[in-house]
Amino acid sequence: MKRGAQLSRRGFIALAGASFAAQLLPEEALARLATEVPLHGISPFGELKYGPGFTHFDYASLDAPTGGTFSFSVPNWLFNQSPLTFNTLNTFVGRGDAPPRMEMCFDSLFTGALDEPGSSYGLVAETVAISADRNSFTFRLRPQARFHDGSPITAQDAAFTFNILKEDGHPSLMLPLAEMVEAVAVDERTLRIAFSGRQSPRTIFSVAGYPVLSKAYFSGNPFDASQLKAPLGSGAYRVGRVVAGQSIEYERVADYWAADLPVNRGLNHFERLRIEFFRDRQAGFEAFKKGDIHFRQEFTSRVWATEYDFPAVREGKVVKREFPGELRPSMQAWALNQRRPRFQDARVRRAIGLCFDFEWTNRNLFYDAYARSNSVFEKSAFKAEGAPSPAELALLEPLREALPPEAFGEVYSFPVSTGAGRNRAALQAARGLLAEAGWTPRGRSLVNAAGERLTVEFMVQEEGLARVTTPFVENLQAIGVDASIRMVDATQYQARQRDFDFDAVMMALSFEALPGRDSLVNLFHSRTADLPSSRNYPGTKDEAVDALVETAGRADSVEELTVALNALDRVLRARCDWIPSYHAANHKAAYWDMFGFREPKPDYGFPVESLWWYDEDRARAIGRA
Repeated sequence: MKRGAQLSRRGFIALAGASFAAQLLPEEALARLATEVPLHGISPFGELKYGPGFTHFDYASLDAPTGGTFSFSVPNWLFNQSPLTFNTLNTFVGRGDAPPRMEMCFDSLFTGALDEPGSSYGLVAETVAISADRNSFTFRLRPQARFHDGSPITAQDAAFTFNILKEDGHPSLMLPLAEMVEAVAVDERTLRIAFSGRQSPRTIFSVAGYPVLSKAYFSGNPFDASQLKAPLGSGAYRVGRVVAGQSIEYERVADYWAADLPVNRGLNHFERLRIEFFRDRQAGFEAFKKGDIHFRQEFTSRVWATEYDFPAVREGKVVKREFPGELRPSMQAWALNQRRPRFQDARVRRAIGLCFDFEWTNRNLFYDAYARSNSVFEKSAFKAEGAPSPAELALLEPLREALPPEAFGEVYSFPVSTGAGRNRAALQAARGLLAEAGWTPRGRSLVNAAGERLTVEFMVQEEGLARVTTPFVENLQAIGVDASIRMVDATQYQARQRDFDFDAVMMALSFEALPGRDSLVNLFHSRTADLPSSRNYPGTKDEAVDALVETAGRADSVEELTVALNALDRVLRARCDWIPSYHAANHKAAYWDMFGFREPKPDYGFPVESLWWYDEDRARAIGRA
């Protein structure tokens, strides 16, 4: 299924997030930092793990060799990227299908550490100075910063980047720039970004991780999805061999300007990264079994439980194991498109959700590999529990007239079935809700007062998700809903999802550890309900939800943020904007035993392509050297 449409990657978007033990959020922390003083790094918690003289991140591997090819199936992706095909190499715009990991070809002003939530350290910029009102940020660029053609990365390039992303960037990049009032080059090496004062205090931690683009390149090339020509980059890798829609290789830049900076030392060891694109999950698995793919995270529990018994596994050439998940809230859920009138009644959405029998599905299709999700903030303290606390009620009461009554009682969770099969109690409850909403039986269908049938089509892009959705659809059909599954190809799926042309679609993502206003707006705010390529797939338009998103964005402490997100989760669950499905605690991964890596993995990210390295002795031992 679709993984990580908005998963954070090192140096981009969220710059990792935060631990729940932290005591300060950006507004308070930034207030404690010296103003107009160049800083080598900033943190939303006031303290940095790595001081001004640090030489490398603790999880880096300084002695690891460089070389070898790493061919892998990507488990996550960003922006307009697709793991199934590609038709553009511009990943920073809303339209088109770009290959994952294009972001590795670009450097950012600052970048984050995978073992320290929320931090940001200088990359293209060596320092940042914060104005007294915390609305202006002045970055001093490194004189040695270079694009791959040898031209310098200047403040003019950086200013151009922020201005064009605000106008024409992918919504994930555009939205955090909504309150940017200017991005200007003071001189060749000095960039100033100023905000209106209405921005979230955490916005700077997002935008400092944006890619820096070449103004000269895009002066001669369109900033859109029309070309398969690789944009001029500056990162540790550049685009190599490309077979449109089928494969892409990223080549390690031998003279990479930032290779010895503390934020990069001991990382990016592979000479070549290769991604092959398979429109069918089984075809990708067969390529892995043959050794054409070297690393694979498995998201199909049936395959994990029954099909990793091929000869290479039995001979010890392929390792099958689990790695700990990241310390970030996660969400996997179906969105029912409220732009369609029949899904605008919360009773209809809840009734549809009642027809998903997780316990039966987990037992019979998932080999008991998953836990039921009820929250959009699973695996975190932001998941609402029980009845509202006094602090939550203080946020909810002023919004009472706009909220469903269920938001003030025990938080809504889908009932637990016996797992024996048809869940009669849940289906009966679903029938009752639909009747209350005006849907009555006519023959084998349900119709409204206008005689329109209640239909819901689940859009999927692969056979595995169709298999999981089939029992769901059968339960819906049993109560008179005209439910079906529509399998579409990768390009059509991306286009229809981008333009909200679906009844129901599933999305999986991982938030930053402390979700910021920008990511919450992208998912839940009225501003993004009609913005193509946003992640607000249900089309949520609700002033009360907007107010809670804004409250979370202004939080001054972890405690305040937790209360705000608990309240938001409670409201979203009462509204049934999303139908949460299931989640797993760990990464299920398999790889050919020809790599080295440090353990344990960092807590806030798992970019294997950056952390691991080719081990020639291991490769020789399994006949792969």
